[in-house]
Amino acid sequence: MNQESALRAPATRTVTRQRAAGTARTSTLPQRVAARIYAFAAAHTAPKHAAADFAYTSAQHSSPELAHDPHDSAPNDSASTPSTHARVMAWVWTLVVALFGALLRFIRLGEPRAMVFDETYYVKDAWTMLMTGEPQSWPDEVTINGQLVSVNDAFANGDTNTWINVAEYVVHPPLGKWLIALGLKLFGGAGNPFAWRAATAIAGVIGIILLIRVTLRLFHNLPIALLAGFLMSIDGVSITMSRTGLLDIFIMVFALGAFSLLLIHRDWAQARLRKAQEAHATKPPQITFSWWRVGAAILLGCATGVKWSGTYFFAVFCVISVLWDAWMRRQAGFPHWFSRGVLGNGILAALYMLPIYAATYLLTWIGWFIHPNSYMHDWALTHRGQGLQWLPESVRSFVAYHQEMWQFHTHLDAPHDYKANPLTWPLQIRPTSFYWEKLDGHPGMCSLSPRSQCVAAITSLGNPLIWWLGSLCAIVAIVIAIMKRGDWRIWAVLAGFLGGWLPWAQYLHRTTFTFYSIVLLPWMILAICYVYNWIRETTSREVWLITLWITVSFCAIISVFFYPIWTAMPVPYEFWRIHMWLPSWI
Repeated sequence: MNQESALRAPATRTVTRQRAAGTARTSTLPQRVAARIYAFAAAHTAPKHAAADFAYTSAQHSSPELAHDPHDSAPNDSASTPSTHARVMAWVWTLVVALFGALLRFIRLGEPRAMVFDETYYVKDAWTMLMTGEPQSWPDEVTINGQLVSVNDAFANGDTNTWINVAEYVVHPPLGKWLIALGLKLFGGAGNPFAWRAATAIAGVIGIILLIRVTLRLFHNLPIALLAGFLMSIDGVSITMSRTGLLDIFIMVFALGAFSLLLIHRDWAQARLRKAQEAHATKPPQITFSWWRVGAAILLGCATGVKWSGTYFFAVFCVISVLWDAWMRRQAGFPHWFSRGVLGNGILAALYMLPIYAATYLLTWIGWFIHPNSYMHDWALTHRGQGLQWLPESVRSFVAYHQEMWQFHTHLDAPHDYKANPLTWPLQIRPTSFYWEKLDGHPGMCSLSPRSQCVAAITSLGNPLIWWLGSLCAIVAIVIAIMKRGDWRIWAVLAGFLGGWLPWAQYLHRTTFTFYSIVLLPWMILAICYVYNWIRETTSREVWLITLWITVSFCAIISVFFYPIWTAMPVPYEFWRIHMWLPSWI
């Protein structure tokens, strides 16, 4: 924001409140509803720019910039501090949107009663972990009533105890499967398909809540935050990953939770720097260590304990957090911001965050260490003279197992019908078909077309408008940040792209799938919110509301259209076919 805009900020807020009150009497019903929400948001919204009120703490969703930043300053306006009522109502709206998202995820969660895509690995592994402590192998077929049937069909029909007491070769860390196992434990066991997917559905709802709070902390505007939560609630990748017993949604939730904590750390550090600045301190306060960063390191260790791709989030998030601290130190007027802020404090942060992160990851493997039948548990005993001899035998076996996992992940190039180039994930060019079956009879929507073949499908395809708009907004957001001559929030938007998407460019030869992009979705939506917040700040209220409602309406209509093929609802074949907008979607 330039200085002229900053000087207009208080007046703009006053006009906004007056417009919200006046328009309610003369506009259409949707506009009146929007005006009421907007009027509430005006009461809740923090000063857009930090010098306005440095007493506005992290608990009140502040992310203020220091007064020395000429591109992010505004006159003091302590009246803008949100009241307790406003903060409570913000949580109420957050939970309302989360409840809406929960309904989309939990209704018919047990359908289909069949193994969906990689549930054949993760659900069965989780069940044997719950029963024995470690994943066990399964036969391809079992005999039931004298007939050979697929073990997956038998499992889905309740025959869940046909595993073999041989350790299963598992290529991902165990935490995600333990979370699925927890869902099995709490919701009826392996005989209930609802229980297979309960943990992922809960994770999907938590992701909605986290994204709303992150967006509110970044933009201090409730409608923008609720837009983010609504888009997450109705997106197809989020819905299908919440309704399927796979691992990647856990990475997204842990990474988003860690990111939220690092934003809180930034607010905390900013408040300390402001106090030191006002006290005319000659030395900056300690902002390297905070319990928020400790929590972030733990959550990122958990993300890596689900899949190794969590490592990229740890690296990117930590670098961005250190750079934010250093830049705020510069804005506060303290010298040597780069040498001491980036290099010095960066090293100090690494000295405690790296061990916490690594220890958390190792703790997710505790079952492997204590279980005598875990995969490669006794490798060192049977491979004398191999591996790192100076390590204890159990650790040497653990390292050898990780080397084998590394070989698998870096050399996985097996052909697959739904293999997708990572560079195409943001555009959803090649979505993954999780499930597609012809059905007998004409149940559900198939009754509307009795002459058609009835089918049920689960296609992990994002809402096209959300993903295509998000891809465009990511580019536009960079342009806006450049026009502003810098905006720290652009790095908050780009963090997910840098940690959840860009690293996959080094694995273009590898077999990958578009549903991996679930970890990118929150930041795709943040890109939309960044641009829409800019529209809100730089245009009239009418233009902003029209833009908001058109986006919400079209995204909602598209999600209603695609929801049946995200959730295995029985539909006529022709209905499924008209959803295949691109040949690559089939």
